[in-house]
Amino acid sequence: MIIVAIITILILLSITAWRSDKYFVHGPKFIALFAIVFSLFLFVMYLLQANLDYTSLSIVFEHVWIRAFNIKIQFGLDNLSILMVILTLFLASIAIVISWREIIHRQGFYYFNLLCATAGIIGVFTATDLFLFFVFWEVMLLPITALIAIWGHEHRFFAAIKFFIFTQISSLCMLVAIISMALVHQAHTGTLSFLYSDWLIIDLSANTTYFMMLGFFIAFAVKLPSVPFHSWLPDAHTQAPTGGSVLLAGILLKTGAYGLIRFVIELFPSESIQFAPYAITLGVISILYGAKMAFAQSDCKRLIAFSSVSHMGFVMMALFAFTANAFNGAIMTMVAHGLSSAALFSVAGIIYHRIHTRELTKMGNLGVNAPWMAAMSLIFVAAAFGLPGLANFIGEFYSLVGVFALYPVHAIVASIGMVGSAVYGMKLFQNMFHGTTSNQTSIQIKDLSLSEGIICVVLVMLLVILGIYPQVLFQYHFQGGI
Repeated sequence: MIIVAIITILILLSITAWRSDKYFVHGPKFIALFAIVFSLFLFVMYLLQANLDYTSLSIVFEHVWIRAFNIKIQFGLDNLSILMVILTLFLASIAIVISWREIIHRQGFYYFNLLCATAGIIGVFTATDLFLFFVFWEVMLLPITALIAIWGHEHRFFAAIKFFIFTQISSLCMLVAIISMALVHQAHTGTLSFLYSDWLIIDLSANTTYFMMLGFFIAFAVKLPSVPFHSWLPDAHTQAPTGGSVLLAGILLKTGAYGLIRFVIELFPSESIQFAPYAITLGVISILYGAKMAFAQSDCKRLIAFSSVSHMGFVMMALFAFTANAFNGAIMTMVAHGLSSAALFSVAGIIYHRIHTRELTKMGNLGVNAPWMAAMSLIFVAAAFGLPGLANFIGEFYSLVGVFALYPVHAIVASIGMVGSAVYGMKLFQNMFHGTTSNQTSIQIKDLSLSEGIICVVLVMLLVILGIYPQVLFQYHFQGGI
């Protein structure tokens, strides 16, 4: 019931936020922040009081929805979905606070879309009926497209349409796979079912299931994103408002990784093992290609966007290695990238709001007038390129160790990506805070405000805690076909 309650609260308050800007100009952001914080509070209190074992999927709500097709509103929680829901609500609160001063046009509709996207993402992480999962998959697409198209930058319409087309085509592949799986279940048992738990126990023919696995894989590889399905991401990240970029990089990409774990590897273990060499190769290509393209960018948001392609390549590679270390590395990288990419996009948005440019060549010496911003940015850049002591290093180290056990050549080649991330990371920091401007003067820029400073400090603390004491995550068992 807790998931139904949270989704209902988010949707109802999103409508309230939308309508409230007629009466109180700052009302939408306060309502949106309250909705997220209250939902996070309810969820944590539920977990503390329920005292259930989440090592395997526990059904927390079930109700018949469309009886003719045996479709149910069913939600489940395990350690993986709990982690993703908490990450979603936390980063959604960051997206709201970082949008506080940036969004001044149609605030009500902006926060309506942001809350609806958050509700859709929570549904994706908890739905255990695949028809319901697909509905939430589509629900989160529309508001994010609106965030890009309405509040984005100069090429926002192109970016929004490209994002929409890529995700719609990939969703079609998944829909075909979902319907096929339901029909296969009916052929085996005589009953049509879209339930994840029912699909886990049917005996599938290898010839047909391989294509179904590919249908799911393509949908989730687009959202991850992995080369060659990645080209929507740099445009979407670059053109989105800062809050939208935080949602995209911090959370939306993780729906792809979550889908690979839950609906590719766990549903089709044999086919996934058979497909593993190709998936790992795609992961390695993503790591190197993303790093190379990041270094070539002069737009700071586009640089960070390509770095996401590289980092999520580690996740793709680790998930298909089928070793415990690699899987833990993938989980840690998902969380660490969510935090560090949200932090870097927040800093990029803060700078853009002050000096109205994303071009690194037009920055330089920002650290003279904004030393706290420079210090925080250095930590976030260091996290992104995997400095020991920070969370990203743990994720990438575990991933490489786990992959090396079975695919040593892939692991060695992928490790070059860590060197590449250090190069483009230092280029980003150097050009922003220590480079020189064309007239050799320092740009006048205001340092971090109190709210911006609190966001940065909280993110730094989480990156350090996970980097020094990764058992905070590793003490839990995350199912993933291991």
